[in-house]
Order: sequence, then C-alpha cells, then structure tokens
Amino acid sequence: MGIRILFIKCFKARQISQAVKCIFIIFFGFLSGASAKAQEVIPIYSDYLTDNLFLIHPSMAGAANRNQIRLTARQQWFDVDNAPSLQTLAVNGRLGDKLGVGGIVFNDKNGNFSKIGTYGTVAYHLLFSRSELDLNQLSFGISAGIVQHRLDQSGFTEFDPNVNASNESDFFGNMDIGMSYYYLDFYAHLAAKNIISIKRELFYSDAVPSNQRKYLFSTGYVFDNNNEWSYEPSILYQLREATNEMNIDLNMKVYRNVDFGQVWGGLSYRNSFEGTEYTTEGNEVESQQLRYITPFVGLDYKNFMFGYTFSYQFNSVVLSNNGFHQITIGYDFGKSRGRWDCKCPAIN
Repeated sequence: MGIRILFIKCFKARQISQAVKCIFIIFFGFLSGASAKAQEVIPIYSDYLTDNLFLIHPSMAGAANRNQIRLTARQQWFDVDNAPSLQTLAVNGRLGDKLGVGGIVFNDKNGNFSKIGTYGTVAYHLLFSRSELDLNQLSFGISAGIVQHRLDQSGFTEFDPNVNASNESDFFGNMDIGMSYYYLDFYAHLAAKNIISIKRELFYSDAVPSNQRKYLFSTGYVFDNNNEWSYEPSILYQLREATNEMNIDLNMKVYRNVDFGQVWGGLSYRNSFEGTEYTTEGNEVESQQLRYITPFVGLDYKNFMFGYTFSYQFNSVVLSNNGFHQITIGYDFGKSRGRWDCKCPAIN
C-alpha cells in the first residue's frame, strides 16, 4: 500500500489506538524497507539545547503550545579561512488539534563544498491525557526535502589546468522520520535521518560513502525546585549505520524564572566511542576520540528567545583552538493552546 494512502488512513482513524498502530507501521516500515544509500544533510550539533528541537526531530513540528520560528548561525574557527559555517531557518506550528507542520531552509558551507536545501514536515500528535493539565503526548513526524550539493572548482586550475573551472552541482531528495513521547516532566525522542536511497555523483568517487543513515535517541527529565529553578539532565545518542560510529551527549540544563521571563544555561559533553587514527612526526600511528565541551546560555523574553553556544574541541590534534560559535534567535507566535501542569519547557 502506498505511503500516501497509509497516511490518509492514519489521519482519518476514528480511534486513537487505530491511529497509533497505523503510524507505527509506517515508521518501522521505513526503517526496514529504505535502502541505505542516503546522503547526510544537516549536521547535528547542539542546536537542540537552545530550544530548537524541531531542527533534528521531525516529530516536534507543532508539538509546543505556540508556533515557533528559529534562526541559527554557526561559524567554526574564526582564524581559519573558508572554515565550516551553517545557517538554518526553521518554522513549525499546529494545524487543528492533532496535525503539526513545519519547514526548514539551510545553507551549509565547508571550503569549496557547499549545500543548500529545504525540508517540509508533517507531524501527528496523540493526546492520552486524562485532564487538560496533565501532559501525556505521543507524536510522529516525517520530513521530506530537496538538497543541492555544489563544488566550486574555480581555484583548482592553478594546480591542474585540465580541471573544469566551473561550479559542479547535483540535486537529491531525502527523508527523516521520528517519534516523541512526553509524559509530565519526562520525554524521549527517536529519529532516523537520511533514509532515502540516492546516489550522489558530484565527486565521481567510490570513496565517498553512499550510506549516511543515522539514528538518534534522546531522553531527559526536568526537576522542579520551588518554581524558580528547574534542572534538566538529558542525553543524546547517535549511531551511524554504515560505519557503526557512535557518540553520546551528556547534558545538564538549568532554568531560572525572573521578572521579565526566563534565563537558562548549561553544559554539554560529546564523546565518540571510536578513535580516529593519525600518524605522528615519529611515524607512530595513534588514535584519538572526538571530544567536545559546549557551554550554552540563553533567555526568554515575552515572545522572543536568544541563545548562544560555544563548542571547544579538546583533542590533542586539532585544526584550531578557536572553537565553534553559534547564535540562535527565536520568536513564538499565534494563540497559545494553554499551559500544561508540568515543567516541560519544550512543550509549554
């Protein structure tokens, strides 16, 4: 049965149990049936810690009580020319009681290579709450989009006159799927990224891995202290299918209610489970794990939010010690659907 027909049946389901079963079939059908030849699209940094969960979890489209706009700008190594940079614009909101929609536009550049793309998202939210104040929500989401890869070869002719000096580019589509569950102060997210089978021809090389499928799992809990301070420990686990590369984020976020709104901040530690081999000056082969420490701060003022993150890589061999800087600006709009009786900042 086609995916479009399945989704229509899901949204028309009269009973919650039927809708849950239907969407579970779609979700796990994608996991088992999609071919592993996708291209990685938006890199996963620490955006989700600055109130931008929709950027990595399609199931969060329309999950919050208000519609959201989030704009990010990330720059790595200010002292390195043509260092990686990333800009994203994400918008999401709710249509009716159960349907969420969203869109993402991004620009990612690294030296002579760049990619731009746009994604559209549909999410479905099921409420199991026994009262209007208790949060008990299960959400499913699917994103689809188109991406353009570009390779600027204008400067290559200096080294090889046979290289075409034009800009090479190609287009491909991709999809993400995910699910989220919120119960009072607890939450968990699961997502599969880059699941569509596609072959990229831009580099004309078998050395470029075709399988970029990645799985994400995150969970956390918000502890409340006399309604002024809140503490949110969480983890994010990532697994890349083709290479079995794994890394984990250990996070702690703290919230403080103030007269003008809310201030927050925290610390994230990312560690990979595999080492990258390199050769020392003495021709010895050594290995080091990728490790980042990321402090972040932000504030919520009326309908606006502002966040800043700084990531520092403290491996023994690094390209630069200047770190990675990212700014997030957000705006919440539309009529609020009410506040839940819980400490759940991503939803309230």
